[in-house]
Amino acid sequence: MGTVQYAFVRLDLEEKLESVRGKSLGEVDEANVFAITESNPKVTGIAGDVVEQSILGYPPDSLQRPDILVDGVPTEVKTTGLRPSKKGQGLEAKEPMSITAVSLDTIASEEFPDSNFWHKVEHMLIVYYLYDSETTVKAADYAAFPIKGYQFHEFDDEEAATLQSDWQLVHDFVKRIQDEHPDESERRELYPLLSSALRKDLMLIDTAPKYPHPPRFRLKRSTVTAIARKNFGDSMEQLPRSYTSYAAIDMKLHTVSGDYSGKTVGEICGKFEIPLVTKKGKEAKNVAEQMVVRVFGATGKMSRIELFSKIGLTAKSITLTKEGKRTEDMKLFTIDFDEFSDPQATFEESLFYEYFANNQLLCVVFEEPSKDAPLADNVLRGFKRLSFDDEFIACEVRPVWERIRELISTRTLEFVPSINKTTGKPVINKTGVPKGAPNFPKSKNGLVFIRGTSTDSRRKPEIVNGIAMYKQQVWVKGSYIAERLDAEPWI
Repeated sequence: MGTVQYAFVRLDLEEKLESVRGKSLGEVDEANVFAITESNPKVTGIAGDVVEQSILGYPPDSLQRPDILVDGVPTEVKTTGLRPSKKGQGLEAKEPMSITAVSLDTIASEEFPDSNFWHKVEHMLIVYYLYDSETTVKAADYAAFPIKGYQFHEFDDEEAATLQSDWQLVHDFVKRIQDEHPDESERRELYPLLSSALRKDLMLIDTAPKYPHPPRFRLKRSTVTAIARKNFGDSMEQLPRSYTSYAAIDMKLHTVSGDYSGKTVGEICGKFEIPLVTKKGKEAKNVAEQMVVRVFGATGKMSRIELFSKIGLTAKSITLTKEGKRTEDMKLFTIDFDEFSDPQATFEESLFYEYFANNQLLCVVFEEPSKDAPLADNVLRGFKRLSFDDEFIACEVRPVWERIRELISTRTLEFVPSINKTTGKPVINKTGVPKGAPNFPKSKNGLVFIRGTSTDSRRKPEIVNGIAMYKQQVWVKGSYIAERLDAEPWI
């Protein structure tokens, strides 16, 4: 692994880090790191360079060993940006945390305890800064971002076991290719499958970018968010037992399916005291999520349960007809239009890509006895896990992201009123507001489309290019979801 050259006493290091808490990256840049932005305005990693060179006082290197010694303990230094959550849940990580290269030439001969990956994450010093902008900024503008805090982070035993399980999947994938394909040219054709092949089974890490670019281990953005929130005092609900792999989660769900498959929503909700209607008398929309939470021994929202939050697992209710056909489209997430402010931004760095590549859907599948049957009469069929592959992301998601960016950057975004086919006049809602929608991609254009929602048609809180609109969500056609689920095995 090489020799760690820069040694610190922890108490001295804590004093140094405390002295810069709340100060901007520019204020603490004693080594004048930001000078490089004058000739290279798009330089990456500027925040980490400031922490390493100006605060800690050592030059960066690319060796596969921890950066410093802290009281004799090899420690990796990581600098990561946080920003306010669009969901109003405190802070969230701006991006995944890159750890180290997936060394295709050596990983097959490694064991996890001695791997480059574990040596990098076993002991970490994480320095947080606030990405204090709603739009993408140039490297020089990072000088205004304040240092939020820091932590000496070590994964607990359960997390370490999960990381080992994830790492082993990557190890076995690479080793299998090398064992079965001695020809290097054949291996190069198979290595690009690494990120998508394991997407459904990796819990805390992913690998990026895609081969032939050297792939790297990363902690998922959801994982980094959970680490940061916990450090800043945001305590999430813990499950009563540990699950260190998706195989363990699937085993639990398989048992639950055996106990409750064939029972109605009303019967299951009655057992777990889950309300079927809201306080306003409408059918509850989070019944599936609450079922999942209760069977795992918890009570809150999935986003507030540490395990589910860390791994990016979301429950979705899927109601099928007796013939297995779709009954409705699936809403995924609300669009953050700030990410379209930079015309140079890449799709692979977008939240669109992040959601489809690193989140997974736990589909709670119900069957409706008839078209007009109430929610309580729907019958649980079971559970399936669904992730989106590279082809879907490239062919269905990317074009939608690019079209939104084009409409915004060329200022061709417009509100398109709904027209009454009989009268030829605009349709007016009961509230007196003209009915219509922005000219974002619609369901007729592809499997992924944009649709706005609001509890009041008069309320249009989103302003894009001066056009007031409802909050806009990304949807996937229900017919596609039904088709995909039909091909997936029951858990």
